Amino acid sequence: MTDTSSPTVAYFNNTFEEALALAREARNYIVYQGVEAAKLDPAERLVVSCESMRVTARVGQIIAWLLVQKAVHEGELSRDQAAEEPYRLAGQKICAASDLIAAEKIPLRLAELLERSHSLYTRVERLDALLGSSAPN
Repeated sequence: MTDTSSPTVAYFNNTFEEALALAREARNYIVYQGVEAAKLDPAERLVVSCESMRVTARVGQIIAWLLVQKAVHEGELSRDQAAEEPYRLAGQKICAASDLIAAEKIPLRLAELLERSHSLYTRVERLDALLGSSAPN
């Protein structure tokens, strides 16, 4: 049985729940964006598609990283294993970028999802750096 009363575990659990909620919101936005997208010209739709994929990539990377941390807590992976490259947070080139392709063309709801996913990705990126730097070499 795992100890879920620790502040660290509670933080990771809360962050995981936040990431899952953001994933659901992004999914709903992507599935139901048809009305908004119909008003855009093809170039604008392409921008919206690219930025929607950026949200999806961020959330996917965050959830994968948090699942690795859960595996460490559950004893399925060692801290040293989790610090290895395959288990680290990935996708920085795309996910860490905050510059939008065409900010003025982004629907408000998508802009909000982009901001929230970037904020969450940045938090997890800092945690990954901390945990990576504290692992023995």
